[in-house]
Amino acid sequence: MKCIKFIAVVMLAGLVGCSDLDLNPLSESSTSTFYSNQKELELAVNDLYRTGFFGNDDELYTDNYWHRAQGGNAVTYGTLNADDGAVLNFWNNAYKQIARVNSFLANKDRAKNNTPANIMTRLEAEARFVRAYQYSRLITHFGDVPFLKDQVSLEESYKLNRASKDEILQFIFSELDWAAENLPATYGSGELRRFSKGAALAIKARTALYMDKWAEARDAAKAVMDLAGTGVYALHPSYRDLFLTAAETSKEIIISVPRSQAQGVFTETAAVKDQISRNATGFGAQIPTWELMDSYEATDGLPIDESPLYNPRRPFANRDPRLAASIVEIGSTWLGFRYQPHPDTLRVKNYKTGQLVNNLDSRAVATFASYTGLLWKKGVDLTWADRLVEDNDQIILRYAEMLLTYAEAKIELGEIDAAALNALNQVRARAYSVNVNQTDKYPAVTTTDKNGLRTIIKRERRVEFAKEGLRYMDLIRWGIAEKALTKPVVGLPDPNKQDRTKWPFPGVPTIDEDGIPDYSALLSDVKVLAIRNFDKTKQYLWPIPATERRVNTNLTQNTGY
Repeated sequence: MKCIKFIAVVMLAGLVGCSDLDLNPLSESSTSTFYSNQKELELAVNDLYRTGFFGNDDELYTDNYWHRAQGGNAVTYGTLNADDGAVLNFWNNAYKQIARVNSFLANKDRAKNNTPANIMTRLEAEARFVRAYQYSRLITHFGDVPFLKDQVSLEESYKLNRASKDEILQFIFSELDWAAENLPATYGSGELRRFSKGAALAIKARTALYMDKWAEARDAAKAVMDLAGTGVYALHPSYRDLFLTAAETSKEIIISVPRSQAQGVFTETAAVKDQISRNATGFGAQIPTWELMDSYEATDGLPIDESPLYNPRRPFANRDPRLAASIVEIGSTWLGFRYQPHPDTLRVKNYKTGQLVNNLDSRAVATFASYTGLLWKKGVDLTWADRLVEDNDQIILRYAEMLLTYAEAKIELGEIDAAALNALNQVRARAYSVNVNQTDKYPAVTTTDKNGLRTIIKRERRVEFAKEGLRYMDLIRWGIAEKALTKPVVGLPDPNKQDRTKWPFPGVPTIDEDGIPDYSALLSDVKVLAIRNFDKTKQYLWPIPATERRVNTNLTQNTGY
């Protein structure tokens, strides 16, 4: 099976400290009798599937997403420092996983005589995949980091230096190659879903892309595409449905984190209410930005500042279908109500009762209705408003990413050929629910101009992966965070001051070659919700946590922190 569903079991009752491990490996006393048989090896590897250790970056670090109550965060306010809790948590979780893998690898041979060789190899491959995955996250965020391939004592850990990210990258590639060679492409229907060959190749492709290793990214992505050719992976027919519960077994999903209300694994009520409309008892607080909204192309394949099809008074008309699949369309029925944030729409219909009710999604009625007038639709199940539970699986990596990775890598390598364009167009065609060969039914990309294709790739990745946690690393690796994260967050003006002839938005921003909208000419007709700040002198890397440097004075700090 291709999806990686993290295994929900009662974890490692016999493994001391498994619920709260620090950076250091398990002590000798706690491992002296463990790893002695197949069951214990499997328990140790199963523990590596804990959900808190896997994930993409917070979309709130980007120009796609804004939170009314928080306003911003250390990344978007430019206040990231070595004492930041999120940074320390990221670091600690990665090294906890690495320590557990090193402990497993150091002790697994105790069970060699009573564990079938094929099982031993598969478990080792899963473990080595996890370690490589965590090192990938570390070097893409921190650069050079301590490099542990073996168990070390507590005293030794306090003397480690930072190793070159390039050295670690080669290790990551080697480990993922070995894992891909020794993991199955699929698992039987009766087995728990585990890390697969495709997962190892896909993480290699992502890591290579983030590190500008274009040939490695191309080849790893192509290997995943070859698996698709054998039926392992495929694009899901419906972009909207892909992110809902019914598609949790889709062939598009390569890695996902399971959530289930029945099993007690779900997002808490407050976070759910933050995303849904106020009419449906939500808060409308975590919302899309106009920058994201304006990044979706018109149906002619042009950005909105170039397309004659675009009308800012009807911003959802003639747009890439992924817009209406990701952001609630103004005037549509949503969660049992008509969604209309217009300041003069004071009452709307409740379709559950057939009655008109006060329109709490208009800021003329409810002060804290969505400040941009926009709400997330992507990944929001229609049952959320009734249950106030988000438990559809969280996608970490999917097949569409491999297609766009392959296309981008080939573009950067100067290999702009039919294969590169076809990979890009497969993703665009799926957005329109048509076959890639039906080029009269979607805006297929035909240009072979390298700079033009770079612009298209940036737009394509932004709208395809909105709200999935990939935008932050894209901003970092493209070197455009200093541009995107210094623009103000704009929203609807005070409803008592808004010129109704300019509803819902006063005009069309200019959009540059990196896909970044500029609202400078429109600021007199919108409200500035927040001022972002990104310090380009330091923020392209995260700081080494101060607590780590206090116990290990050999650890140097990244510039500026």
